[in-house]
Amino acid sequence: MVTLTQDSPALAEHYDVAGLRQFEHGKLLLQDLGLARGEHVLDVGCGTGRLTELAAQIVGAAGSVVGVDPLPLRIDIAARRRLANLVFRTGQAEDLSAFPAGRFDAVVLNSVFHWLPEKSQPLAEAFRVLHKGGRLGISTATTDAPHQINQILESLRTSGRFGGFRVGTIGTPHRVGSEELQRLFTAAGFARSELRLRSFTDTFASPEEVASFNAASAFGNFLGDLDASQKEALVDALYTELESLRTDDGIRLQRHLIFAVAYKE
Repeated sequence: MVTLTQDSPALAEHYDVAGLRQFEHGKLLLQDLGLARGEHVLDVGCGTGRLTELAAQIVGAAGSVVGVDPLPLRIDIAARRRLANLVFRTGQAEDLSAFPAGRFDAVVLNSVFHWLPEKSQPLAEAFRVLHKGGRLGISTATTDAPHQINQILESLRTSGRFGGFRVGTIGTPHRVGSEELQRLFTAAGFARSELRLRSFTDTFASPEEVASFNAASAFGNFLGDLDASQKEALVDALYTELESLRTDDGIRLQRHLIFAVAYKE
């Protein structure tokens, strides 16, 4: 079960560096949204605020950007980014009541949607705070093409070697497929949506780097449901599998994400 209580100062600080991978694909999401000077943007699940800061630079002094995240330690780091048109606060995708209806030109959820167990309320909230003609941008892990690390862990889970463990322990547990996402957009009131699948290859120096990246990205939830002996055995097996993928450049793993833009018209 994903919780918001496993984060730590060390994980939050590590994510500010390890999260560069999410930042790089987040830049593509901002391009898809076509942010313009003077626009007002809400970044939901902003983490340590690196992408939020970029959005603020894009919209310029005539625009504004607000970043919200449910993890206070990450908001503390984000608040170090000081731009006149940039504000951070704690908040959750399911409750954006701090913002009036029609407040924003664009809402961003970069690598956030796959952590939300219930999808309809966050989408309804995003729809509400967008003005007419506004757009919602989402990048999310998908059931259409799971991340390679998830495929490896799922193979280990079903091998029977570790007494079984829940799917929720292996990260991005609440993924959706493209058809389901389009249905959710329609149900929330969005007039149309554009979806595309993008793939990325990440290179890691060691299995330990893979694990630390996933732990920071999952705010402490990576393999968090396992007892100590179960986790130790699984991690040993995971490291062996990861080493088998080593190339001259390092351990290379693929990620696959849906990039979606939905329009309120």
